Amino acid sequence: MNSQSTYTDIIKKEAQRLGFLSCGISKAEFLEEEAPRLEKWLNKQMHGEMGYMANHFDKRLDPRLLVDGAKSVISLLLNYYPKEQQRSGTYKISKYAYGQDYHHIIKGKLRQLQEFIAKEIGEVSGRAFVDSAPVLDKAWAAKSGLGWIGKNSNLLTQQVGSFYFIAELIVDLELDYDTPVTDHCGTCTACIDACPTSAIVEPYVVDGSKCISYLTIELKNELPTHFKGKLDDWAFGCDVCQDVCPWNRFSKPHQEPLFNPHPNLLEMTKNDWEEITEDVFKKVFRKSAVKRTKFSGLKRNIDFLK
Repeated sequence: MNSQSTYTDIIKKEAQRLGFLSCGISKAEFLEEEAPRLEKWLNKQMHGEMGYMANHFDKRLDPRLLVDGAKSVISLLLNYYPKEQQRSGTYKISKYAYGQDYHHIIKGKLRQLQEFIAKEIGEVSGRAFVDSAPVLDKAWAAKSGLGWIGKNSNLLTQQVGSFYFIAELIVDLELDYDTPVTDHCGTCTACIDACPTSAIVEPYVVDGSKCISYLTIELKNELPTHFKGKLDDWAFGCDVCQDVCPWNRFSKPHQEPLFNPHPNLLEMTKNDWEEITEDVFKKVFRKSAVKRTKFSGLKRNIDFLK
């Protein structure tokens, strides 16, 4: 076993020890296939008011522009599928936001992985990314064999579905590279048929400006009136296209205590949501990603759903 293979092996073992669902590695290079797709998507204004999606176009497609001398993109998945879910007949929030904000939790794990690499391998330069920089997470995860990008534009994995976060370490270390897996969506159109706002405009293409997650989180202005009655009681995010995906019948509950929901959350009725005060908001969502909408944003969403 050469040192490249040895390094690859110990990095993957450590990722597993840190609680990551899986780890795949691909060569840091220009994403040729994604470039025209991203350009077309942006030209059609499918990013809505997410202006940042149009920034750093080149960096988004080439990790070597983000990390000097980058050789490898280490992609990691972290499960967030909950053991218990909200009661039925209430306003809903995406399962990823049940517990504490994933950015901090994953950043901590990535830091530990970087420290492990420095200790076991030596001086390796690199950066950790968790959904907060111009990195095409799903494209890199697919390239490194962790799943395929499904018709709902989420990364899907045969054994575990899609309820997981994606993160990366981009490093200047040559490693063994994984190969992509095949697409297993077949003729299934469950996600397309179920989307309440018809945001999946064609297989593998989501018009972000119609997506309930965009409308309830990213959109800062008033919600467009033509979506009235179409948000399916989602107050923050949306899981419909994942909930109906046949591959998610293989989802297993996560083992990360920090992703467990605040006990009050699962019991909240529609009435509780409608009467939520800023104090309750701060208590229940103190460390949650729901804070992104702020109290005023959540109230706006709930008023729109009434």
